[in-house]
Amino acid sequence: MTVTSTPSIKQGFSLALISAAAFGTAGAFGKSLLDAGWSPVAAVAVRVLIGSLVLAIPAAIAMHGKWHTLRRGVPSIVIFGVFGVGVAQVAFYQAVQHIPAAIALMLEYLGILLVVLYLWLRHGQKPRTLTIVGVFLAVVGLALVLDVFGAGSISVIGVLWGLFAATGLAAYFIVSADDSHDTPPLAIATGGLMMGTVALFGAGAVGLVDWRWNASPVVLAGDVTPFWVSLLGMGVAAAAIAYGLGVIATRAIGSKMASFFGLTEVLFAVLFAWLLLGQLPGLIQLLGGAIILSGVIAVKLDEEPAAASVDVADSTDVSDLTEYGPPRVTLASE
Repeated sequence: MTVTSTPSIKQGFSLALISAAAFGTAGAFGKSLLDAGWSPVAAVAVRVLIGSLVLAIPAAIAMHGKWHTLRRGVPSIVIFGVFGVGVAQVAFYQAVQHIPAAIALMLEYLGILLVVLYLWLRHGQKPRTLTIVGVFLAVVGLALVLDVFGAGSISVIGVLWGLFAATGLAAYFIVSADDSHDTPPLAIATGGLMMGTVALFGAGAVGLVDWRWNASPVVLAGDVTPFWVSLLGMGVAAAAIAYGLGVIATRAIGSKMASFFGLTEVLFAVLFAWLLLGQLPGLIQLLGGAIILSGVIAVKLDEEPAAASVDVADSTDVSDLTEYGPPRVTLASE
């Protein structure tokens, strides 16, 4: 598949999984920088800056013959960058100043509920039983993986910041799925990362967030390494690959399915924390991971009837090929 080709739904699921795995490396690479004295937003800002630079050439290739679409795609790029990158990151790290990181992450991932709600209110895609079951299982599994039940007292301000982060995450999936402007997904990802870089550096410049960095060595996988190793890991894997493939995958499988697949990022984060930081997952985390996967499977099974109906519907109009996933048809169960 070239940078300009459109993946099939099957390829989309594969890319979504790779994207989630790439996002999952951010925790391990980022922790090595935080332990060395970096502030969270400073590390993330450099991460998205590197990611935008890595994606610049592939995005330019993807834009060949499609530069005229950029004018219509600018609003999506701005929303993606400001909310999907900037708000999601800044709000999350503002939240962790008041509440445990696990609670903040769980609140952020409530963005999947906002995606389901948006598709229902905006496009009339009322969630069916399996999707509701999938949401429930996903939230329970996420709570177990993050061990939120032992978090103690919760700050209201922290919760509000966490919910604000959820709107950023929802915006990321909704905007990624939008192909009404016909701007290539790599261009959306690259432009969004550039906008996110401006937003994050701007937040640091005005003092909205703590901004600290240094060139001290970091500890990664038990070895002392230069700080730029972790930065490159974050920039290439957790930004360029994660966001680039994430937008492409979301175009193929739709915002709802992509948002649920995104939950596997938490599982990959646990895996990479084990491999790179030596932090072993507990039995409760493993159980939570299994429950998350069952929730994702439930949503996937709920999507299959619609896809099957589309395959046999010869009369499907081209206008039904919307940006929010496979062509939508009316089902008797809806």
